[in-house]
Amino acid sequence: MNGPDFSFEAAAIAQGATHVAGVDEVGRGPLCGPVTAAAVILDAANIPDGLNDSKKLTAKKREALAAWLMENCDWSVAHVSVEDIDRLNIYHASHLAMCRAVAGLKQRPCHVLVDGNKLPKDLDLPAEAIVKGDARSVTIAAASILAKVLRDRIMEDLAQQYPGYGWEVNAGYPTPAHKKALIELGVTPCHRRSFKPVHNILCKSPVASN
Repeated sequence: MNGPDFSFEAAAIAQGATHVAGVDEVGRGPLCGPVTAAAVILDAANIPDGLNDSKKLTAKKREALAAWLMENCDWSVAHVSVEDIDRLNIYHASHLAMCRAVAGLKQRPCHVLVDGNKLPKDLDLPAEAIVKGDARSVTIAAASILAKVLRDRIMEDLAQQYPGYGWEVNAGYPTPAHKKALIELGVTPCHRRSFKPVHNILCKSPVASN
């Protein structure tokens, strides 16, 4: 298989759907920053070349495709905050982001293609979960690109406010450099306190000096 195609969308259209949305999230694994989801409705007659799982594309290609999608498609992006991630847990927070992204579309989808193996329980539309959907459906791939590009921009902005953690390159993921900075510089308001590496630092009792 060379990459994602329009077969899931075509099957839904054959069943009577007129607007098929794809939704994907990014940012479940990082130690900080929001979890972000994007929803996209593509025009079957105007699909750009090169759509693929955002992780398989260069940053330059992602940026170019994101700009095209924002100009030519019905799209929506939603972010769920660190506070809500800590309150809900990351699984439920990522599903909340997906629901918000779908709700933000100008057109109400007839059918939603969701990346993953579970549907968000609050998604009140006909939908199907597609495992590795960003590598199988062009609409989910489009959503993955928008979610990644727009979340990366947030993390680059936060990196300016909290230098030293490398968020402009690691996007908040737990790289060795990020974890080292967390120990040396401490926990920021952007860090997810419910995540183990952050929680462990916050819970460490001061070492008694001799």
